[in-house]
Amino acid sequence: MTGGTGFFGKSILSYFYVNNPGIEKITVLSRHPEKLNDMFDTKSFPFEIEYVTQDIREPLPYHEPVDYIIHAAAESSTSLGVENPLLMRDVVVEGTKNVLECTRRQKVKRLLFVSSGAVYGKQPSNLNHMPEDFKGAPDPLNSLNSYGCAKRQAENLCALYHHHYGIDYVVARCFAFVGPHLPLDAHFAIGNFIRDGLNGGPIVVKGDGTPYRSYLYADDLAEWLWTILMKGKTGEAYNVGSDEAVTIKELAFKVRECFDNHPEVLIKQKPKPGKTPERYVPWVEKGRKGLGLNEFIPLKESINNTISNLNS
Repeated sequence: MTGGTGFFGKSILSYFYVNNPGIEKITVLSRHPEKLNDMFDTKSFPFEIEYVTQDIREPLPYHEPVDYIIHAAAESSTSLGVENPLLMRDVVVEGTKNVLECTRRQKVKRLLFVSSGAVYGKQPSNLNHMPEDFKGAPDPLNSLNSYGCAKRQAENLCALYHHHYGIDYVVARCFAFVGPHLPLDAHFAIGNFIRDGLNGGPIVVKGDGTPYRSYLYADDLAEWLWTILMKGKTGEAYNVGSDEAVTIKELAFKVRECFDNHPEVLIKQKPKPGKTPERYVPWVEKGRKGLGLNEFIPLKESINNTISNLNS
C-alpha cells in the first residue's frame, strides 16, 4: 500500500485491524513511515506490517512477492496545487508509473488505483449526482486543476499498462470523507468545523455555505476500497462516497449539534442573489448494485465517532 501515512492509508489500517479480511502481510510505502509508529502498535495487528521508506516519484525497489497493490499516494493539498503544481503532477503521474512498473515486474494479481472525483471537473448545476460515465473534465489550461488533470493522466496510464502488458487494475474515484484520521487544518470543511468545535467554537464557514457536498465515513471507505479491489471489474472506475447531499451550512450545524456546548456558527459571506450552488456529490449506484456497496454509518454518527476518537 502506497500513501500509508495519509488519511486513506491510516483509515485502511485501522479498519483492517478490527476487520481483517484474511490478510497475511501489508507492506506500507511512505516517505515518512515512522509517522505511524505513534499511532499503531504493529505487533498488535492480526497480520504482519512492514514499513518501507519510499518517495513514490522514485522507482520502487521492492522485490518481495506481492499479491495486490493499493496505490493511494498523492498530494491532495490545495496549497500544493497552487504553490507547486508541477510537484503535484509528478507525485500523481510519475508515482503511478512507478507503481505500474512494479505491478508489471512483480506480476501482481491486481492494482487498485485510488483516484478522485476531481477527474470529472466542475459538476454541472443540473446534475445532482456525478456518474462514472460523465464526460466532463477539468480545464487543463488552468494550473489550479493540476490535481484533477494528474489523476486523469494516471488513470490513462493504468489503461495503457493494461493494454500493453495485461495489468489487471481497477479505479476508485473518491469524493469526500470524514473519520478519525482526517486532518483538521487542511482544506476539508468538515475537518475545520470539527476543529473549531473541539476548540470551543465558533464554527466558521468561510464562504456562503451554499455548496453541496457529501461525506462517507472512514470505515465505509475502507470496506468499499477493499470490495472494489477484490470484486470490481477490470479496467473500470467506481465512485466512492456518500450520495446524501448536504450544504456546507447544514454541515456546520450538524457538527454544532454534536458538541454539548452547541457552539455558534459564523457564516462569513452572504449568498449572491441568483447564484447556483456548487455541487460535488457522486452517483454510487454502480457500486451499490454491482458490488453490494452500502453506506452503513450515517453522517451524524460519523461526526460523533470522529469527535469521540479525537477526544480519547
